Order: sequence, then C-alpha cells, then structure tokens
Amino acid sequence: MPPRAEPWSFEGRVMVVTGAAQGVGEATARLMAARGAAGLALLDRNRAGIEALAEELGRAGTPCEPIPVELERVEECFAAIDRAAARFGTLSGLVNAAALTDRGTIDNTTVELFDRLIAVDARAPFFLIQRILPHLRRAGGGTIVNLLSLTIWSGPAYLAAYVAAKGALAAITRNVAAAVIKDRVRVNGLNLGWTVTPAERRVQTEVHGRPPDWPEIEGARQPMGRLLTPEDAARAICFLASDESALMTGAIVDFDQRVVGVTPPSLRFEPDPSGSSGQSRSLS
Repeated sequence: MPPRAEPWSFEGRVMVVTGAAQGVGEATARLMAARGAAGLALLDRNRAGIEALAEELGRAGTPCEPIPVELERVEECFAAIDRAAARFGTLSGLVNAAALTDRGTIDNTTVELFDRLIAVDARAPFFLIQRILPHLRRAGGGTIVNLLSLTIWSGPAYLAAYVAAKGALAAITRNVAAAVIKDRVRVNGLNLGWTVTPAERRVQTEVHGRPPDWPEIEGARQPMGRLLTPEDAARAICFLASDESALMTGAIVDFDQRVVGVTPPSLRFEPDPSGSSGQSRSLS
C-alpha cells in the first residue's frame, strides 16, 4: 500500500473490524472513520448494533457494510470477508477485536466451553486472516491487528480456556507475520490490560458481584488512577494498523499500566466467586 500523507490517516483504506457493535471494536471503527477510512466492514453477531453504527458513520461520510456473523462458524467468517470485498472491491486490513471470555478453571472447564472459546478467539481470527490475505496481496500490502490480552502471561485461574485461546492467537500473530512479510503485510498484536468495556461492566457486576461504580473504585487503586477505556485501546490499535507504526510487524505489545512479573497487591486478580463457567462474554 502507498504511504499516507499523514501517517495516522486511513484515507483510501478499507478496513474490516470484528466485534464492532460495542466496546473496543466499536471505538476502533469510530476512530478509523474519523481518520478518513474509505470504507468499513463491521462484523458482529449483534446485527442491530452494527447496523446502527453503520448508519451513523455513513451519515457522517464513511461508507460501511454491517455484516452479521457468528465467528464460531468458519463458513460465516469466509462469507463475511467475501461480502466485504464484494461491497468495496478492495480491502486494506483487518482488526480482530471480537472475543468471548466465558469463565472456567482447569477443574471445571467443559469440552464444549473450551472448544467454543478456541473457535471464536483463535480459530476465527486465523481463518479471517487466511481469507483476507489474497485481497491484501493484490492491494500491494496491508495491516492486521489481533486484540490479545495481558492474561496470556498467566491470567486468573477462572479464565483458563480464554488464556489458552489468546495465547494461541499470540502465536498465530507472530507465525503469520513471518509468513507474509514478503507480501508487505504487517501483523501485530495488542496485549490489552484491564479495560472498562460494556461487557466488562456486565461481568464484574453480574458474575463478580461488584457495585455499579466498580470502575471508579478499581481505577483509584491503579498507578495511573484509572482503568483503560475502549478509546485508549482504539488509539493503540489504529497506531498498529496505520503508517504510524511504520515497518513494525510480528510485535506483541503489552498495553497496560503495570510491568509483567511485577504485580503490586492492589492489582492482583481476585478469584472467581461463582466457581462456575458463567455465560459468554464479548470483549469487543
């Protein structure tokens, strides 16, 4: 792809964003639109959410294609990329922001739970990348950003399958980066720390039993005085997806306010009070 006049710009580029109905995925789509994206393919299982976002961004001047998809189904992943290409003709990059965070420890995670998280959090990104690569090669290059998690370095016991899936995606990130570097396709990953998304708000109140103002309580305990926001994550993702990150590829970036291996007591993860698997949660 030719470089932009402004390295942060997405002018002339068509991006595919998963998990675009809320949280990090939505914030990323909004920022790419604000930075001049020529088009956005918005993927999510929440049809109403992506249709509303597509209408809003479209009125503001960014053509969007809302594509409902169940990422657990590989055939729908393929069809989503095909539909995006059919709408826009060319594709410039992919952001894999969608994920499930179902609860389960090494003791109580079922085969079904494990398979579902691997399917959505690792297999879907793998095959979305596979499907979009021919389009990126034809365009002369492109960028792929995989939303990972700081939990890949260990994580709380109740996220066993989630950690396994995100760890797999981190390995996929570096492997694919090396495989496609000759095609001028850059692939990077963002290890996101504790972020206040709509899904995280629900899981902290419904599963962990915390009060509605838990983000303020926990934020006050952090070194920087607050938790990450979807907008923080979106800026980091857009850095990796744009010319601002220049030649960076194969990088796994820790994006948090602590150093792995040095965890103050106030930042330690609490055990899952339910001791059960819980329901599907989207990190997007």
